[in-house]
Amino acid sequence: MNRYQRLLSFCEKNQLSYDLAIESHDLLRGAHGGEVNGVSVQEENFPQAEVKIVKVLNEEGAQKMKKPIGTYITISSPALLINNRRQHQELMEIIAQKLNQLCPLKEQDLVLIAGLGNRRATPDALGPRLSDKILATRHLHGRIPEEILEGVRPVATLAPGVLGLTGIETAEMIKAVVNLIKPNLLIVCDALAAGDVSRIGSTVQIADTGINPGAGLGNERTQINQETIGIPVIALGVPTVVNGVVLAHNILESFLEQLQNTPHFAQISEEIPPIIFERSIKETIKPYSNNLAVTPKEIDDLIENAANVIAQSLSSYLHPEMNKAFSEIFI
Repeated sequence: MNRYQRLLSFCEKNQLSYDLAIESHDLLRGAHGGEVNGVSVQEENFPQAEVKIVKVLNEEGAQKMKKPIGTYITISSPALLINNRRQHQELMEIIAQKLNQLCPLKEQDLVLIAGLGNRRATPDALGPRLSDKILATRHLHGRIPEEILEGVRPVATLAPGVLGLTGIETAEMIKAVVNLIKPNLLIVCDALAAGDVSRIGSTVQIADTGINPGAGLGNERTQINQETIGIPVIALGVPTVVNGVVLAHNILESFLEQLQNTPHFAQISEEIPPIIFERSIKETIKPYSNNLAVTPKEIDDLIENAANVIAQSLSSYLHPEMNKAFSEIFI
């Protein structure tokens, strides 16, 4: 068994899944030693970002990836980790471009943006913080002269909170609002769980398949997608945590590789059965089982950076021809 095969087996036994499609693909490809049937991957490189587009093409690919058929765009950039406006501007343009390619909008389409998550828990506060930064314009149409609103799309936004605080499923609240205001598109933003700590705060995923809140941490809620909501759904997410059991497994794998590269211990490493990994991990995090999530101490700054960049990206995507007069008055 190679490290990918061991990790895949571990995830399957513990019913773990990756929120990032590119991580799921890389894990499957490494475990099976080749490309994944029913899945395609394209790569694009920009000065400030690396873009990978994973397309789940059919039911076979969906079953292997454990993700719905659709397109998943991963934008990775170290610029998200720092507060640099120039680099953020370049990154924003890439994200806006990919959003437009994934879901072109008509001139007067009404868009609802929902920031998912718990604003009281910083690693889960990306959605609510983004919602605070989005300019709502739906209520302005019909009240402000059209010459000022030229190029300004009607947009509504909400932060529905979480079931534990509201007693209402997020999907139920969004569905109610959708039925009331009848938007043409729903955009949801949520914090994600990564499989690698290097992804935390440095990666944005865009998907046209909606979102399954809490799936990466084994706390699945009602799915938010076109089937459940009734309109097209675009999901944006940024990894803010790594599942503790996955992190522990990665550390043990790294330790095993160090043994294999040390002459005196190479033979010993080959004799270590995979079950030792599972026992060690379960014993170490026994009090929390699969409910332990790890996040860096700088998470507040990372959340703020991500919320700012995504908010600017959405503004460019939603209002590409915004009237200068409107910008001077309201922004």
